Amino acid sequence: PIELIYEDGKCNGKDGASAAQKLVNVDKVEIILGGSCSSETLAAVPIAEAAKVFLFTGSATSPDLIGKSKFFARDYPNDLTQGQVLAEAAAQKGWKKVAVIQEQTDYASGIIKAFTTRFGELGGNVVKEEFPTDTNDFRSPLTKLKAAKSDALLISTQTTSSGERILTQMRELKWAPALMVNDVIGTNKETVERNKTVLEGALLADFLLDATNPKLASLNATYMERYGKEMGYPNYTSAVYDSVYVVRDGIAAVGYDGEKLADWVRTVENWQGASGSITIGADGERESGHVLKVIRSGKVEVPQ
Repeated sequence: PIELIYEDGKCNGKDGASAAQKLVNVDKVEIILGGSCSSETLAAVPIAEAAKVFLFTGSATSPDLIGKSKFFARDYPNDLTQGQVLAEAAAQKGWKKVAVIQEQTDYASGIIKAFTTRFGELGGNVVKEEFPTDTNDFRSPLTKLKAAKSDALLISTQTTSSGERILTQMRELKWAPALMVNDVIGTNKETVERNKTVLEGALLADFLLDATNPKLASLNATYMERYGKEMGYPNYTSAVYDSVYVVRDGIAAVGYDGEKLADWVRTVENWQGASGSITIGADGERESGHVLKVIRSGKVEVPQ
């Protein structure tokens, strides 16, 4: 049996640090599952490391977390490959200049950093507008980006709510550029269906799930039975789900000890979960990456 103690990191460094401090110092945990967001996880890592607590996430994907600590690992691919795959797709399209609108969070910026570096290596240029999380009116940055006459627009937001407002205001400005979106926007089925017209042909880079995987099918069925709808983010949901069972197997193997679990997880190879086969390297990273996908008629598919 595993007892779960919940604290809300609120997707920012300050609250993430407070949540980690409470779990470590008050609850005396040996393992923290999370954080959900990169910002709160980055803040929690040094706290976990100082206490020799194992920090394991299935959804914090910033490249800035790579090699951050021996006490940190994850079972979801980091966003280095997400940005690189999008950059290579843009170059293959013959695009020379890409406009970017990016939320000012560690997750959203991590994708853009990787994209900008790789796109630059391939001869491309980026023109970028950033916005804070509490922004609701995107017309000014969108108007500036429209005037830049780029070949395409890449949208990188922390949440679908910001992404959908951007898409709505693009329509209001009568701007219909070629689009790329990050996986938060592109993997949310409800967002894609609601915005299927503006998102038609949009590219994204996503972690590839195996639809024939019986563990994924079981998770899908259980989720549907419990919540009455399909998983909004099947990739992230399945990885977070798997993280609990990876930790369970770790406790069975080496005991309830943060330092031993941090070492053990780096020996995980071909562990079979709902998100597929999991192998975690010596750097604590899941050894898999992103693949290019395209949105067609409100569905996300691998291009032929």
